[in-house]
Amino acid sequence: MRWCEQWPERRFAVEGAGGLGRLLAQQLAAAGESVVDAPSTLSARARLLATGGDRKTDAADALHVAQVALFRQDLRPVAQEDQTTILRLLTERRDDLVHERTRVLNRLHAVLRDLVPGGAPTGLSADKAATVMKGIRPVTATDSCRRDIARDLLADLRRLDRQVKDNEAEMREAVAATRTTLTTLPGLGIVLAAKVIGHVGGATRFPTEHHFAGYTGSAPLDVGKTSWQLPLDTQRR
Repeated sequence: MRWCEQWPERRFAVEGAGGLGRLLAQQLAAAGESVVDAPSTLSARARLLATGGDRKTDAADALHVAQVALFRQDLRPVAQEDQTTILRLLTERRDDLVHERTRVLNRLHAVLRDLVPGGAPTGLSADKAATVMKGIRPVTATDSCRRDIARDLLADLRRLDRQVKDNEAEMREAVAATRTTLTTLPGLGIVLAAKVIGHVGGATRFPTEHHFAGYTGSAPLDVGKTSWQLPLDTQRR
């Protein structure tokens, strides 16, 4: 930053500002600097045109990223992280917790299957598992080991249930802070609204609604009209 002070009018271009360059880009944005995101695909094209190959060096990469920023005026400005980033982090954390809970639940079900005649009931939960385990009377040392493991898994399951519940409470507060109206749409609750806001990061980053549709994968394909005819035997039937 001291080196850059010699240019009062300056702009920073960071390759992959949403990925590996996120930390640097966010530090610059937090300092009030003008920062744009230079996609790696564009810098790779600049490198190919300049050298005719794909050799990479730090100095050459910096030059090619700067060239992209000079000639492309439509690069996305980097905004300082806000509530949308918090929502993305919370939803990603929730996904991790839910996946771990599913794994523990499946493992607990497998252990109870070997302890309870007929196996554990479907739709297993922490409370249902605790009820089942109250009636377990191990006969062998192996069954005693299974019971102890089941107790540990039940404790893990209860902990994960609490963490998922706490995560959703944080998510609810974070969604409320955005003052979004997404939750007024039928069938769109707190978790889904948090995912949409957290991963989209604000619809204003898209030039048009068509760009947004392309980003979400909901843009219809222009397949055109195709004429076809059923086989003769199908028509007769």
